[in-house]
Amino acid sequence: MSGRPAAEPWYRDGLSFTCTKCGACCTGAPGYVWVTAEEIAELARHRGETPDAFSMQFVRQVGRRYSLIERPGGDCIFWDAQAGCTVYEARPIQCRTWPFWPENVETPEDWEAVTEICPGSGKGRRYTADEIITSIGMVRS
Repeated sequence: MSGRPAAEPWYRDGLSFTCTKCGACCTGAPGYVWVTAEEIAELARHRGETPDAFSMQFVRQVGRRYSLIERPGGDCIFWDAQAGCTVYEARPIQCRTWPFWPENVETPEDWEAVTEICPGSGKGRRYTADEIITSIGMVRS
């Protein structure tokens, strides 16, 4: 099995996106930025810390998974209003695959809702359907 949906997705001609580094996806309502042990290690290395020290300060356990902590109000702990994402080069898969998450591309209406909150959605580089499907698979795994 290839992992591709049986039917062609509605976005078969691709979707455009460019990160404007505006922070819309990093701020606002509380949520989860899921991280793996490998991502924790990479974030720690990027910051010059040990994975244990990084985890103690920036990671919380949620059930059997791990998420980055947030600031009060829901903003990502690594979002800085002036500097942007302070771990951009080491950001987790969840952040790297935005806005191509399953719930954002399920229907054209879902994608339209994303374009209303994310100024880079619908603009810039055109991603192929295969690239989008790959991103979805990365988020789901």
